[in-house]
Amino acid sequence: MYETFYGLKSRPFQLTPDPHYYFESLTHRKALSYLGYGLAQGEGFIVITGDVGAGKTTLVSHLMATIDRERLTAASIVTTALDSKDIVRVAANNFDIDTEDMDKAQLLSAFEEFLHAEARAGRRCLLVVDESQNLPAGALEELRMLSNFQLGGQALLQIFLLGQPEFRDMLQQSDRLEQLRQRVIAHHHLEPMEAHEIEPYITHRLSKSGWSGRPKITSDVFALLFSETGGVPRKINTLMSRVLLMGAVEHAELIDQPLVGRVLADLNGEEVDIVEPETDIDLTKVKSPLWEKPAKVSQAQEQAEPEPAAASVVPEPVAPVSEETAAAEHEVLPFRSADAVPEPTSVEPKVAEAPEVVEPAADSAVLNQLDAISRQLSALEGRMDGQEESLHRVLTMLVDWVESDVRSKESYVNAGRAA
Repeated sequence: MYETFYGLKSRPFQLTPDPHYYFESLTHRKALSYLGYGLAQGEGFIVITGDVGAGKTTLVSHLMATIDRERLTAASIVTTALDSKDIVRVAANNFDIDTEDMDKAQLLSAFEEFLHAEARAGRRCLLVVDESQNLPAGALEELRMLSNFQLGGQALLQIFLLGQPEFRDMLQQSDRLEQLRQRVIAHHHLEPMEAHEIEPYITHRLSKSGWSGRPKITSDVFALLFSETGGVPRKINTLMSRVLLMGAVEHAELIDQPLVGRVLADLNGEEVDIVEPETDIDLTKVKSPLWEKPAKVSQAQEQAEPEPAAASVVPEPVAPVSEETAAAEHEVLPFRSADAVPEPTSVEPKVAEAPEVVEPAADSAVLNQLDAISRQLSALEGRMDGQEESLHRVLTMLVDWVESDVRSKESYVNAGRAA
């Protein structure tokens, strides 16, 4: 899609959390500091909350990519509405503990044995619970009970809880979660990015995808993106993906406010006129669909086809030629080899003798070039007419075949009835 057109190695604004694209905004830096502090303490709960798309999962994925796996065993689960028994079983399964055919007592015993084995091997255990707002109070209390496992006065399990703002409200207001609240050693709420962080965020993700300055983005686009998304990373990713897709469809080398405005209108269900791509090389490729990868086709043309100006202007200034010869030399053919360009060496000595023919010859070359393009367009229209006629004949044959098949079946049925 657009990453092919712009020469990117990957999609910079995909919605799937990827620590490779982690951007440290001010609020994410604070959250990472709390997570680092919690890991240093080695006990209790760390709570990170934020709106949908604020970057909670990406933050923790980035942290997990930096930890020492020889010293820390980590497991991550994404919860739905699990009850107290299910949450323990799911957590155990993510630590690769075999829980088949175990009742709750056996499950807790196997979990504790696993934690002791990890501690004896010099490793601590960390459980990351995402979408914690889906858990009932009973399941959260069960997680608190798991954090009680100790060996030699040291906690064996530490837990990170990630959730949306309603989880923060539930944690603060529920009477059943008082003991859990006392175990929370750090809590941070992720805020949206600020206006001045939008530009570095976008350029950071583009650079991680191999961006080399194409397409260019005007500075006023970043203010528009902030006003439309409120600084929420996932909303920015969604909008920028659509903007780059529109840019690729229009072959735009500049992302500006009018282009973003057309994308916003399209998202709002309004009818949008797509800007036709501009080209002066081959008019037959103007409407080539995006999935034909026009950028690669363009590179192939540049390698195989000489520039029209070089093929038409260089030989002409030195001597007047007939109209038939000029038309043959300047006819535009797709993927014409560079060997077809006339050698100018034989006429170079005459440049000084006939300077007065430079301008008329150049005019003739331009006219011949336009005439060649006109003939090419006419040929293309002729081919399209022929394709329409062929399609009409095929459809007619198909209709006749269906009707004849129906008639033959009706005859067969009538014959059966008569018999």
